[in-house]
Amino acid sequence: MKITYIHHSSFLVELESVYLLFDYTEGTIPGMKREKPLLVLASHRHGDHYSPVIFDLIKEHGNVRFVLSNDIWRKRLPEEALPVTDSMKPGETAEYRLENGGMLTIHTYKSTDEGVAFLIEAEGKTIYHAGDLNNWRWEGEPDNWNDSMAKKYSAQIDKMAGMHLDVAFLPLDPRQEDDFYLGMDEFLHKVDVKHVFPMHCWGDYSVIGKIRALGCSAGYRDRIEEITGDGEVFTEEDERFV
Repeated sequence: MKITYIHHSSFLVELESVYLLFDYTEGTIPGMKREKPLLVLASHRHGDHYSPVIFDLIKEHGNVRFVLSNDIWRKRLPEEALPVTDSMKPGETAEYRLENGGMLTIHTYKSTDEGVAFLIEAEGKTIYHAGDLNNWRWEGEPDNWNDSMAKKYSAQIDKMAGMHLDVAFLPLDPRQEDDFYLGMDEFLHKVDVKHVFPMHCWGDYSVIGKIRALGCSAGYRDRIEEITGDGEVFTEEDERFV
């Protein structure tokens, strides 16, 4: 498995039989083998997670399919994208047969903001991309709003409690100030993840060091990958890919 951090919440995951491109809006997409299937996923319609530019990949890549949250309206998609685009609601499961005969399965969870989070199983790997599913606790919001957000978040994460994931891409947003770590901390106390990739950091990667320094992270801090900028590559042979 090879993982490239592209920008903000976008990653390219390369498995033996398929590429997975998550929440691409901008940045350099690494070179890909044209014949290998590419699955492009968009968790919701916000401009930092979805851009119609992804449909340029229809011409650039020989074998591409799109899986979009259903809040991205099909009527606004280019005509050539419709035959190769699927929409998913929260709480759904979709299966795709890979060219090597294996299956790729996608499960969706309801975001606490817009759209869905994706859980993907393929080639014996389990990969999670949260999209905007997070405990969005904000200074200045009423306590009842923040408490309701926390309950909604827990309700979704509890559905994954006890699972073992190979990779999880999780929001770690510095705009939440002292509450920046709450969503990731709860997730990693409930779900066993081998490799944790922070995202949605708005270019402020200092939050990675900050969560590692918190006492609550003692049980998982060594599994949080260090990201310092766009274009970083992680492989299982790389000593940084702990």
